[in-house]
Amino acid sequence: MADASDIQSATPPAGLLERFAPAIGIAAEGMPFTAGTVLVALVFLGLNLPWVAACVFILAIAIGAFFRDPERTPTGPEDAIVSAADGKVTDISEGPLPGDQSGERFRRVSVFMSPLNVHVNRAPAAGEVIDITHTPGEFRAAFRDDASEHNERNLITFADPSGRRYAIMQIAGYLARRIVCRIRPHDTVARGQRVGLIMFGSRVDHFIPLGYQVTVKTGDRVRAGESVIGEPQR
Repeated sequence: MADASDIQSATPPAGLLERFAPAIGIAAEGMPFTAGTVLVALVFLGLNLPWVAACVFILAIAIGAFFRDPERTPTGPEDAIVSAADGKVTDISEGPLPGDQSGERFRRVSVFMSPLNVHVNRAPAAGEVIDITHTPGEFRAAFRDDASEHNERNLITFADPSGRRYAIMQIAGYLARRIVCRIRPHDTVARGQRVGLIMFGSRVDHFIPLGYQVTVKTGDRVRAGESVIGEPQR
């Protein structure tokens, strides 16, 4: 098992292209891929190959769309937990945090992201990052239940202002080959803040305290940083 230093990217790139990313609404990590493909299209255009250039430019648009990063505003009460990922709720269950020996149990809500979803992940609630654990692994289909045990994954554990723990696990899928985490232990995050992304089809598991009720059901579609998936039991 690896620690946070093994995560492939801890902060967004800071080059000129990446600083331009918010202006066109894509994640900073996507700028080199998008801009590089546009450059290839221009080369083909300069070689008087307009049809090839057009095809490559369409590919650049598709890459930019994959890395799109729209603004989101959390909904619901301030103590509600929002989804960390766009996609479809594929499983709701109960259990401990992976690798945790405390015996504490959580409600787990799994959200599967297809290649067509926004892949930027967001903090489900406000709090402090207390631990990040990156585990190398396989690249099985992310919708499989055992993906959380065998696939490459990144567990981020938070504590809210009252000390309750909650967590998200970024799980790489069959096509995904890179998990990006932009935060570090002891960082303070706001609800809905961008915390990273996973490239291509993948999954995010949410671990919600048992004192919360799950407000979604299997099959629901959710949006990162916006859709409420859990609320405190009143």
